[in-house]
Amino acid sequence: DVARRRRLAVDLFNHVWTLLRRDERTVEQDDEMLHAAHASRHHWAEAGTAVNLARGEWQCSRVYATLGRAEPALHHARRCLEICEANAADLEEFDLPFAYEALARAHAVAGDRAEAERWATRGREAAAAIRDEDDRELVLGDLASIPD
Repeated sequence: DVARRRRLAVDLFNHVWTLLRRDERTVEQDDEMLHAAHASRHHWAEAGTAVNLARGEWQCSRVYATLGRAEPALHHARRCLEICEANAADLEEFDLPFAYEALARAHAVAGDRAEAERWATRGREAAAAIRDEDDRELVLGDLASIPD
């Protein structure tokens, strides 16, 4: 049912963050993190909104970027942006800047510094319009953490 799927999506999303925050992970934990991100995104497709789908794609991109896998990181970052652009009226102020952050991070992992900086600049510009200081600082902090 919808409530159960939403709960699963949330729990899996949060579990992925627990794994992402670890300083060290085993190969098995990397696999678990990747599969949990996809499972969360799957459940959002069944029981969520476009905003949930965008955030699920963002998380998949972040996991792949963390694992150094540029092509799928780029794919999911592009999907995140597409969903954000198609549903702009439904977004929170931070969703679009985070889509830009995902693209910047994925391009950095791919070794394309020019594209990474282009998307990071767009992210910083979009983040400047976020009224909530905590949300703005969260986006800017993630943009600042993109590897060179």
